[in-house]
Amino acid sequence: MAEKSFKYVIVGGGVAAGYAAREFAKQGVKPGELAIISKEAVAPYERPALSKAYLFPEGAARLPGFHVCVGSGGERLLPEWYAEKGISLILSTEIVKADLTSKTLVSAAGESFTYQTLVIATGSTVLKLSDFGVQGADSKNIFYLREIDDADKLVEAIKAKKNGKAVIVGGGYIGLELSAVMRLNNIEVSMVYPEPWCMPRLFTEGIAAFYEGYYQNKGVNIIKGTVAVGFDTHPNEEVKEVKLKDGRVLEADIVVVGVGARPLTTLFKAQVAEEKGGIKTDAFFKTSIPGVYAVGDVATFPLKMYNDIRRVEHVDHSRKSAEQAVKAIFASEQGKSIDEYDYLPYFYSRAFDLSWQFYGDNVGETVLFGDADPNSATHKFGQYWIQDGKVVGVFLESGTPEENKAIAKVAKVQPLVSSLDQLAQEGLSFASKI
Repeated sequence: MAEKSFKYVIVGGGVAAGYAAREFAKQGVKPGELAIISKEAVAPYERPALSKAYLFPEGAARLPGFHVCVGSGGERLLPEWYAEKGISLILSTEIVKADLTSKTLVSAAGESFTYQTLVIATGSTVLKLSDFGVQGADSKNIFYLREIDDADKLVEAIKAKKNGKAVIVGGGYIGLELSAVMRLNNIEVSMVYPEPWCMPRLFTEGIAAFYEGYYQNKGVNIIKGTVAVGFDTHPNEEVKEVKLKDGRVLEADIVVVGVGARPLTTLFKAQVAEEKGGIKTDAFFKTSIPGVYAVGDVATFPLKMYNDIRRVEHVDHSRKSAEQAVKAIFASEQGKSIDEYDYLPYFYSRAFDLSWQFYGDNVGETVLFGDADPNSATHKFGQYWIQDGKVVGVFLESGTPEENKAIAKVAKVQPLVSSLDQLAQEGLSFASKI
C-alpha cells in the first residue's frame, strides 16, 4: 500500500479534531497539507448531544445537525467543508501503531501515514464492566455511550422495549443524563451507584440532595451504596436481571453503563512523557517530542490559575485546547509567540428542565444558597467554594445567561470573602456585584 504523506495530521475525529480543523483553516492551512484520521465513520460532531438530544422521544438531534462547531455557536462543518478547504477526512480508519521517531502512523488495514506535525486528539474510551470481570457483562442490551454508533443502538433498544425497564449503572454525567432521557421515553428507571451521592467528583452532599430528590419526583428509583456484580439473561442472551452486591435483583430490559472513561494514550506509551494519566504538555500543548501536540482528554497541562497541572475531560477544554495548539503550531513556524493557555475550568449539564453550570475549582469550604428544595416550583440555587478566604468555585442551577456570566467572572477573579454567613445571605447577588 502506498504511503500517504501530510504536513499535519490530527489523529482522532472527535470534538477537538473538528475545532482544530477550523483553526487550521483560519490560520491559512494549504489544500493537501492537513489530514484528520478517525476510526468513526462520520465527520467530527458535538459529542454532548449523544447523551441529551439524540435520545429525545420527539425532536431528537440527528446529523448533520450537530457537526462541530455548532456547540459553541460557530459554523457547522459538514463533510463538504473539509473537501472545500482541501482537508483530507480519512474516516473509518483506526490507527493501531504510532512511531513518533519515524513520524509514521499505521492503520488496522495496514495503510501508512507520515507527517511533519502531529496533533494527538484521541480522546477517551469508556470503562466497561467486562474490564472489572463482572459476570454476564457481555450480555445483549448492555450499552455504553461514547460514539454515535452507541447512540444508534440505544435508540433502537428504546424503540424495541417500549414502556420497559432500564437500569443505569453509575451516578455521574452519563447516569444522570441518561436516567432523565429514559424517563422522557416513558421507561422505568433505576439508577445504581456505589457512592453516598450522585456526581461525587463535583457535587457536594447539599447539591446532590436536590438532584436526587428531583429525579425521584420524576420517577427515577435511586439505589446508592452498591454496585452491579452480575447479569442474568433470557434464552436470546438479552439481559433480564441485574444482580447487585447488596443482594438485590433488578429487572431490566436495557442496561446503560456509565462508570467512567480512560484517555486513549496506549499508542504513544513509552514514547512521550506522561503525567496524571495523560500525555504531559506545556501551555501550548506541546509534548516532550518536538512536532507532537496533545489536546483534549489526553492532555495533562498546566492549569495556570491554580499553579497546578491537570487533565480535564470536558468538551469546553477539548475545543479550547485544540484551538490553542493550532495557534501555537503556526506561531512556532512563523517565529512568533502567543499567550499561554489560561483555562478556567467549566462544566455543565442539562436534564429534564434543569440546567446547571460550574466554574472554577471545587475545593475548600462551601456555602449553599438559594432554593435547593427539589419539591419547589422554582429551583434556582447555587454554591460557592471558598479557599484561603477567596471564592474559587461557583455552581448555579437554572441561571440566566447573565447570571452564568457573573459566576464565571467570580471564579476567575476570586474575590475575597469576609464572612461565610454573609455570603450565604447575599447568595447570587454577591456574584452580580463583582
